[in-house]
Amino acid sequence: MGQATAIRLTGDDLRVADVWTIAVEGAPAELSDSSRVRMRAARELVERTAHGAGEHTYGVNTGFGRFVSRSIPEELTEELQVRLLRSHACGVGEPYPDEVVRAAMLLRANALAKGTSGARVGLVEAVLACLNGDVLPRVPSRGSVGASGDLAPLAHLALPLIGEGRAWFEGELLDGVDALAAAGLEPVRLAAKEGLSLVNGTQFMSAFGALGLVRARRLAAAADLACALSLEALQGSRMSFIPQIHRLRPLRGQGDSAANVLRLLEGSAIIEAHRWCEKVQDAYSLRCAPQVHGASRDLLDYVDYTVSVELNAATDNPLVLVDDDVLVSNGNFHGQPLAFALDALAMAVSELASISERRLERLVNPNLSDGLPAFLTTDGGLNSGFMIPQYVAASLVSENKVLCHPASVDSIPTSAGQEDHVSMGNASGLQAWQVLANVECALAIELLAGAQAVEFLAPLQPGAGVAATRAHIRTLSPRLDDDRPLSADIETVASAIRDGSLAAAVEAEVGELQ
Repeated sequence: MGQATAIRLTGDDLRVADVWTIAVEGAPAELSDSSRVRMRAARELVERTAHGAGEHTYGVNTGFGRFVSRSIPEELTEELQVRLLRSHACGVGEPYPDEVVRAAMLLRANALAKGTSGARVGLVEAVLACLNGDVLPRVPSRGSVGASGDLAPLAHLALPLIGEGRAWFEGELLDGVDALAAAGLEPVRLAAKEGLSLVNGTQFMSAFGALGLVRARRLAAAADLACALSLEALQGSRMSFIPQIHRLRPLRGQGDSAANVLRLLEGSAIIEAHRWCEKVQDAYSLRCAPQVHGASRDLLDYVDYTVSVELNAATDNPLVLVDDDVLVSNGNFHGQPLAFALDALAMAVSELASISERRLERLVNPNLSDGLPAFLTTDGGLNSGFMIPQYVAASLVSENKVLCHPASVDSIPTSAGQEDHVSMGNASGLQAWQVLANVECALAIELLAGAQAVEFLAPLQPGAGVAATRAHIRTLSPRLDDDRPLSADIETVASAIRDGSLAAAVEAEVGELQ
């Protein structure tokens, strides 16, 4: 499936875009030669430690968590790893989305490829064989506190590798061993430390971060498209977007957003026709859009920095430091950086929907829309037009207010006080994922309403970018004349935002946007 050329994992240079390409678009991944060399050196150190005399090393010849003081005999070190996966696989709730599971598999493989976990090359190859062969573990989405990494989810992710747990293959949910057999694969027999190396890490939080960031960037672009479309329909002013203003408050996101809207408006006959109207100022949802959209963009830059680092970070415990000839306990598995970033991602995109819904209200409200028909229908009363889609947008925006309460500010001690501070980053990821979906639908509603509204101003034509936006919307949803159910139209436009095709269609006409 996907492209023929595989993305090579080194543990050092995986990008956010690569995660999307593999997890969503189905590109294959493979282990690099340089990683094989580093992994073998780390494995030799683990083997010496596991079979050496007298040295206690966490997770190699000791118990886990509060049981760290319990020594495990050498003959039981392999059994210890299997029992670790079984004991930790106690997640509950609906499964993670498929693309999140695929991203987590990729990221776990990339972390092991770094050569600081001490896993064998064959273990990473087994993970990648499942990923490339579309053996998709069923992973319940609730149960991680985001501290020793995503322990419960990663245990569920790992069980099919040893022929246990459950996994999807070709649309059928099977026992792990049967899913492997159906894909022509064999179960792995874990060696010392390998079970621990599979579950200690931040990969589900990172998966939410990487995939969510791609969706969020596309939402930022779609917000500018929607704003420009609504500005035209409401006969607003382009002057709030001129660069002279934004150079006086040189925040990058603000300037980029303003530049996008200004470019989309180029050549607008609508704006030219009302240049000398008596309106002095537009409402904030129009006039301050660059400031609001830009603040979201700047916050996403912070998310991008954190997630991009985490994709190639060593988050195992203990870490295998080959140059120092030591296995060392550490706290790199703690998810607090990602928890903050995921909460920030949710807040950033939520604000795009909040201001979008206010523009939508102006489009449908005849007291605010400067001459547009009520609810954008010509036969009001018999038809309700865009009355209820505005309700839907309001509902989504209100739900986001609850979902944006930061999970990252909470902590509940676990493991009898051994793990006495946790990040709750998985909850941050789950919330952000729902917020992204809500915002995609909210912006889709504004785009549909804006396309309808601007058509009432014919024969005057909007700017080239706005015209391209409206034209692409019309390939997805015909004009609303007599009322019809709009759920499918909203979801279709939301999908075009999510997969980037809407922005791509507009950029094909006006050039690349910021």
